[in-house]
Amino acid sequence: MELKDSLFNILPPSSLSAFVSNMVFMTFLFYISAFVAVIATILVITRTNAVHALLYLIVSLLAVALIFFTLGAPFVAALEVIIYAGAIIVLFVFVIMMLNLGTSAAKQESALFAPGVWIGPAVLCFILAGELVYYLTTETSRIPGLGTVSTKQVGIALFGPYAVGVELASMLLLAGLVGAYHLGKREQP
Repeated sequence: MELKDSLFNILPPSSLSAFVSNMVFMTFLFYISAFVAVIATILVITRTNAVHALLYLIVSLLAVALIFFTLGAPFVAALEVIIYAGAIIVLFVFVIMMLNLGTSAAKQESALFAPGVWIGPAVLCFILAGELVYYLTTETSRIPGLGTVSTKQVGIALFGPYAVGVELASMLLLAGLVGAYHLGKREQP
């Protein structure tokens, strides 16, 4: 009751009902995205083929990006897609290629083009895409009084008080890449 009373003082009565219905809608989208992220993450853990696990990891990262988008942080969602679903996944693919598993990897790679392999990630991606299109096309997709996070705010936060954390994360990723290279490196006779 306190939330509604405080919103009534800020918002006019005509937009208060739109605000409440929008909050229900945003909660619904949030839970759908969270469900897709949890299912995709479970599939990442349970897959025995590394490339299949990477496909589900991409879906999971896209679901988390959509969660950020529905929470009013489109810039963080874009960073999630560009950095994690783009660059980090490419890094994982390079590490898998460096491991060079031989002829068994070539057989697995040719099996990736079978239609059944893409059904799971495709269904989860279509759920996320439909959710995003619906969110962007409805008139109630904007919450009054809620601002978005700008790039300047993110930059100040990342390279201000969290600069050490950003540097530590980059060193951790570099150490993981070097470790994967040394583990996959084969001795030349």
